[in-house]
Amino acid sequence: MLFPPTQILPSLNLTALSGVTGSISIACWIVVFTPQILQNFRRGSGDGLSLVFLVIWLLGDLFNIVGAVVQGVLPTMIILAAYYTLADIVLLGQCLYYQRRNSNSTSTLGESEEGEEDPLFAAKDDEDDELHLLTAAPQQALWKSVLVNTLAVLVVVLAGVLGYLLSPSTPSSPPHGHISFSPLGQASGYLCAFLYLASRIPQILLNHQRRSCEGVSVLFFMFAVIGNATYVLSILANVDGGGEDGRDYGRYVAVNASWLLGSAGTLLLDLVIFAQFWWYKENGEGLAGIVEEEDEEEEDV
Repeated sequence: MLFPPTQILPSLNLTALSGVTGSISIACWIVVFTPQILQNFRRGSGDGLSLVFLVIWLLGDLFNIVGAVVQGVLPTMIILAAYYTLADIVLLGQCLYYQRRNSNSTSTLGESEEGEEDPLFAAKDDEDDELHLLTAAPQQALWKSVLVNTLAVLVVVLAGVLGYLLSPSTPSSPPHGHISFSPLGQASGYLCAFLYLASRIPQILLNHQRRSCEGVSVLFFMFAVIGNATYVLSILANVDGGGEDGRDYGRYVAVNASWLLGSAGTLLLDLVIFAQFWWYKENGEGLAGIVEEEDEEEEDV
């Protein structure tokens, strides 16, 4: 049974908690696709991701836009939903481009090496020296990758917190009474939740079939996990959603149940993918992943 949060924890400023976690969630979702796009660009390939995963995720975001518009959520959330959709299209287009280019290429290895020589990342001579050292000390490379990923997450989380502190004082959701049950909005929301849940299954199966998570950015899923967790918390902690006295808190949660289901469900499935990263002992991230790719290329030569 749901109770108004102000009656349970009156000593906590749950409205502020909702605002902070909501801001962190937005920060994570803004950058969530960047690590994977850069990973694909560096490798010259998008074969680590399941195309079915990306297509279903894109459909989920499309229905997310429909549900958000019809249900009458904040304009900011509608804009973000549109941004997610555009980012999905960019990532899907990148993967399709690399798939077509590599399938038609007579020298995939040569193209991959050209991509690694891009000055945006590092000079080739310096990279070779680092790879030589990391081959002798793979554990050191693993910890370096963990450190870099942790720092990246901390930076994004802090950006979200600062964004909340520096933003004007505005309600984290539409005022009480402005959200009501919309059959079309609820149907779109639940379909969106189902698609989000279904999207993870092809990626989990692909990782299992390959016995590998190579080519998949761990930061991609780290930001998704944090974004979903903070999004759920921001909804549940939003005391304004239940009115001034919190009497309609149960109705408020019911209206947002589909979005809660989608975020909480994908959070659990993303934890399964994290378990696969650990189980298969390769994450394709940082210099540790580059070492493995270089070793494979040398064997092919």
